[in-house]
Amino acid sequence: MKKTLRLSAPIIAACAAMSSAAGESIVVVSWGGSYEAAQRTAIFEPFAEYSGAMPAIRQHSGSVEEIRTRAEEESWDVIDMQEDHAITACEQGLLLDFDYRRIVSPYRDTRIEDDFVDGAFLDCAVAQNLYATVVAYNDSAFPGIKPSRINDFFDVENFPGMRALPKSPDAILEWALLAIGVPVRQVYDLLSTDRGLRLAFRKLDEIRDSIVWWTDISNAVRMLNDGSAAMASGFNGRFFSASHDSGAPITIIWDGRIIGYEVWAIVASTDQAKLAKEFVEFATSPVQLAKLSEIIPYGPARNSALLRVGKNSVSGTPMNEHLPNAPHHKGRAIIRDSAWYSNTAGLRQRRFDAWLKTK
Repeated sequence: MKKTLRLSAPIIAACAAMSSAAGESIVVVSWGGSYEAAQRTAIFEPFAEYSGAMPAIRQHSGSVEEIRTRAEEESWDVIDMQEDHAITACEQGLLLDFDYRRIVSPYRDTRIEDDFVDGAFLDCAVAQNLYATVVAYNDSAFPGIKPSRINDFFDVENFPGMRALPKSPDAILEWALLAIGVPVRQVYDLLSTDRGLRLAFRKLDEIRDSIVWWTDISNAVRMLNDGSAAMASGFNGRFFSASHDSGAPITIIWDGRIIGYEVWAIVASTDQAKLAKEFVEFATSPVQLAKLSEIIPYGPARNSALLRVGKNSVSGTPMNEHLPNAPHHKGRAIIRDSAWYSNTAGLRQRRFDAWLKTK
């Protein structure tokens, strides 16, 4: 295995001294919860040791509108985003142009483009990790046969109980089409048509009376844990943390997982562009990406980082087995089409709102 190029101790010390002397700091915006806690250990605190600048951490809900209304007033510098939101924010001039060759460090003699996953580089962002939107269930809700396919989410006769979903058209439309037999490769093409949307919402009608909505991702875990929902949608890392760290009786259904890219972007209103770029360079290094995956199972966006992922230091769990892009997971997987999400945001929301009003 190749080794990651590291700066020498004198250089690190000099960088730290310069940053500390200047009193520099940056505001990094993330998502809170177990994910942010993992970032603190794997990225934020090591960056403070490396540069002498401990990031001030803020939370957001992921909307592009928040960047417009909060970023300048709260002095945001770097933001952790979903890829489709970064595309939209970039088009609206809310993010800095991103020349990845001047920001991201290569892994020894490997070309950057060959080391990162396909499509990692946007005009204003770079992919950092891969997450999966999945369905999970409470083990005690199904003492006999367990649900194992995304189709089972829509089968309230054989798998009764409430379904906890975000009040959003995200993910559920893809799952609805998978449940009626649409092949993975045709899902987004069909959802780009009126017929595809009608088919998806017709499938949603079958579970309308069994849906309970959540507005915060932490609610998905809580609802499963307290029994107010038998199944819930959410992110694989959150469900893993609840199960492995807290002992919650939660199992992930990997069939139908929707794999998306989480990216780092720099806010256009930043007055700390140099330090922000330094942070992104550090946060996307193979060492830090692998450390993050060893704490919470989001797959690193670099092959050189994926090779380094080992066991969780606390539980001893081999974390490669729990990454959303792990090859041994059974069932269908969809790569989230971020361009489609960005371009259809308004249409999907209007159709979803109209469906909510119908009976």
